Amino acid sequence: MPLIPLFPLDVVLFPGVGLPLHIFEPRYKAMIGECLAEKQHFGVVRVHENALAPVGCTAEIVALLKRYDDGRMDIVTAGRRRFELLQLDHEREFVRAEVIFFDDEGGAPTQSELERAQKLHEEMATLVASEQQLPTAESTAASFRLAAALPSDLDFKQALLAMRSEKERIVTLTEYYEAAIPKLRHMRAAQKRAGGNGHVH
Repeated sequence: MPLIPLFPLDVVLFPGVGLPLHIFEPRYKAMIGECLAEKQHFGVVRVHENALAPVGCTAEIVALLKRYDDGRMDIVTAGRRRFELLQLDHEREFVRAEVIFFDDEGGAPTQSELERAQKLHEEMATLVASEQQLPTAESTAASFRLAAALPSDLDFKQALLAMRSEKERIVTLTEYYEAAIPKLRHMRAAQKRAGGNGHVH
């Protein structure tokens, strides 16, 4: 089984999606230095309440933006392949893990399902006034592009990352939008009413 270095973070990284990082801890400066020298990927795994999620995504360093005198670095990474954690290895100063890589096992969404999810995403982005731009890499699965731009909780994103069907992810996202959008509309309407009241005439 491959042994890869891990970077535990309170984020969920999706394949094809960018993630800028500021590297400042000594152990991660060493880890990223090795990855740069050996052109090696590392694993990004969500850490929550000191526990690692069972599924993560490898990150490729696509740009070294700045290297500081004290060894800190600003880098840009991009998600590549999903994996399941099998066994942790603590022999180095940074944690490594034996992993098994996986891809989708089938189940493509229809064009109408994709279009509906995209339309609902745009409506939700308008309601929350999100400035986040969708990643533009055409090779990125639509569900990952949409999920990466969601202002949603990480538990939901983690569940999407682990799903092995693009159709299942698109259907799940659509259900999420359909549940969230009416609540957001109601909140916006209430805010507008509150904004129009209480004036002294």
